Parts: sequence; structure tokens; C-alpha cells
Amino acid sequence: MERAGDVIPDVVRVLTDKRSGDERTLPLPVSCPVCSGPVSRLEGEVVPRCQNSSCPARLRESLKHFVARRAMDIDGLGQRTIDQLLERGLIQDFAGLYRLSREELLVCERMGEKSTDKLLAAIAASKERPLARFLFALGIRNVGEHLAKLLAAQFGTLAELALANRDQLLALHEVGPQVADSVVDFFANERNMQLLAELQNAGVRPQTGEKRSGGPLTGKTFVFTGSLEIFKRKEAQQLVEGFGGRASGSVSKKTDYLVAGRDAGSKLDRANELGVTVLSEEEFQQLLAGIDNDEQD
Repeated sequence: MERAGDVIPDVVRVLTDKRSGDERTLPLPVSCPVCSGPVSRLEGEVVPRCQNSSCPARLRESLKHFVARRAMDIDGLGQRTIDQLLERGLIQDFAGLYRLSREELLVCERMGEKSTDKLLAAIAASKERPLARFLFALGIRNVGEHLAKLLAAQFGTLAELALANRDQLLALHEVGPQVADSVVDFFANERNMQLLAELQNAGVRPQTGEKRSGGPLTGKTFVFTGSLEIFKRKEAQQLVEGFGGRASGSVSKKTDYLVAGRDAGSKLDRANELGVTVLSEEEFQQLLAGIDNDEQD
């Protein structure tokens, strides 16, 4: 095993010599253990998923994701409270969170007046989160935090993204067929569009981002590896994006620069194989300083 993209466990090879001969194949489930709905595994994916959109377990997990700190960031709405709201039938979807009353919350266990008022304030504040965080919160298949930022930067508004076709999405760097299909399918789903309309009616207004209009690093892709000492990795990625460039998690033929910190591993080897320009942290800092000086001139 190794860490792919510095996060995801990746199987490099199978140690068949360690097998005893007693191994057996585990059958995939055919029904959801919670709602008994049909389960299927999409082509190219590993995990079988429940196909029942009304499955209580799916709803609970999607709500947990929606309110998470890196999504809509609704502080005080933990799993215990979500479970109570679902059990009491107070919410059936994301939009239901914005229709909760003070009286409804006060009947929940461990919800006093102070914690209820604090939660209601957090829910109200979440109505104006940045578009990227809203897209991430929706839980569109294959669209994680990074791609949500990319889509928000490229399209600027939810309405424009909803109108994007597959070819427009595929034209974006880092957007492949799976992501493009997921986005198109999400906005083509009548139930999803109804949910978005209900969120809008509840006062949810994602802050629109400015469309990326180019910069000195436009068209350049950077990858960071190893332990950085001058910058935090997220900070370095944001600097690249701020100048119009792209920060990617993996090295490919499309990579322009690899910034290698201490103890750089397989990404450095891959960059050398492909002839990608390798920068030290100091050289990366000098590159950014040169851009700053040019812009000031």
C-alpha cells in the first residue's frame, strides 16, 4: 500500500505468497441493510450503493455531509440532533433545516434555549456560504471539495453550472467523463432541481464567485509533494490558483511544475520520468516573487 495523492490508500501489488489457500470470495450485497432497497455497483466503481433515494440511511449521511464544517458549516447540528430531527419527522431533506422553528428544536433532547438559539443562528448564517462550499455540500457524485472550487471558479453561478453540457464540462482541466456525467445527471434530475428551488425559497443564496479570467499562471499546472517548510500545502495551492494556475494532486504529462519539499517520494520519481520541471520550495517562492514584482510594475 502507498498513499495516492498524499491521502488515498492505493494498492500497489497483491502479496499472493502470503495467502494460505483458505481465502474465499465474499458476495456483494443485493439489498440495502437499512431500507431493503436494491443495491447496485456502477461500472468502473468498487462500492455497491443503495439506489433508493428515500433510504433513511442515505438521507442521514447526506445531511451529515451537508452541515459539515467544510460544507455549509452549521455548528451545533451533530449526528445526535440530526437523528432526532429525522425520527420526529421534522426534516425530510436539506431544505427542511431552514424551516425549523425554535419550538420544534426545543422539544429535542439536550436542546436548551441557549443551544437552540445558537443553532438557529448557525443555520441562518449558512444561507450565504460561498458557491464552492454549497456545491460540495450538495454531495454531487464524484465532485469533492477541490472540484467544487474549480466549478465555482469557472461558472461563477449555480444557474450557469446547471446549464452546462457535457462538452463544456469536459473542456475543463481535471474534469473527466465521470465527473461531467455526474454533474449533468444531477441537474437533469427533477427531484434535485426541486430541492434547489426549495432551498432558494428558504432563503439559501450561495455567494457567487467571480469567473476565473486568467492570470500569469493561467494554463500552468502545479503539483506539491513532500513536507513543505516555507508554505503550508493548502496555502501554496491557493497562491497558484490565485494567479490563475491549477493545483493538482497527481503528476501527469499535463503537469508543468512539481514543487518538491523534504522527503519527496513517488511523485518526484514520476516527474523525473516525464520530464516535468521540478522546483524546490525556495525556487517556487522566487517564481511567485517575480510575478508579484511584474504585477507591481
